[in-house]
Amino acid sequence: MNLIKIEKFYPNYKEQIFGGDDIKGYDVYTDREEKIGEVHDALLDETGHFRYLVIDTGFWVFGKKVLLPVGNARMDYDRHRVYAIGMTKAQAESLPEYHDNMTIDYDYEERVRNVYRPTAANRSTAAKSAQATSYNRDTYTYDHEPELYATTEQNHKNLKLYEEKLIANKDRYKSGEVALGKHVESETAQVSVPVEKERVVIERNTPAEAREVQPGNVDFQEGEVARMEVHEEEANIDKKAFVREEVGVKKEVERDTVDAQEKVRREELDVDVEGNPVVKGRQ
Repeated sequence: MNLIKIEKFYPNYKEQIFGGDDIKGYDVYTDREEKIGEVHDALLDETGHFRYLVIDTGFWVFGKKVLLPVGNARMDYDRHRVYAIGMTKAQAESLPEYHDNMTIDYDYEERVRNVYRPTAANRSTAAKSAQATSYNRDTYTYDHEPELYATTEQNHKNLKLYEEKLIANKDRYKSGEVALGKHVESETAQVSVPVEKERVVIERNTPAEAREVQPGNVDFQEGEVARMEVHEEEANIDKKAFVREEVGVKKEVERDTVDAQEKVRREELDVDVEGNPVVKGRQ
């Protein structure tokens, strides 16, 4: 099982969990008020549940760091203390040493659990039945041994219970781009222009009957000329540019609703009661 240091799982754990306080540095005592060290760190599983406190035993066991299951810890936030329930010096000496950069695997945890199991079994018959439960490295869960890993209102009143909720956010990203440009296409255009051209038509007529011309009305002269201007049209083809089409670019927003579902987890409080105490709870 993957164990994670509290600061990596909850970067703001002081405010989120301990109301601005820091559990690191809390003094650790036995039930007999003997100081055995201080809290060096806390380890959580991948679901965010507290599983161990890392205890630096200082001079009590030559500076050795060991793991204390959270079920064996009683918190005294007013005095900034942690009481290691049932912890003895012999127990601490027999615990495997913890190093900050070590990899904690199932075998290592089993060595830790085997040290605490006799004490846990003395406190609860549930722990005895848990020890008799068959499990292996693939099937073991912390729920097998609530005496070692369960938090209680009495011993861990400031440990918060968490639940997961789906938080919907939106990320905006560039999905594409539209670029408009122009290019020139050439084609041959044809136009028809009607043109006019004048031509001279000479008509010569011989009268059917000769008509006499009165003397004096005819002046026979050489070099007399009749002039007539002749015109014609030619096509004058030119090119001019006109606006053929205007293109406007705008954006429209299409809205849709995305539905998502995911399993969420919630921590519930477990209270173990022995005997017939009067327990008052509130929601």
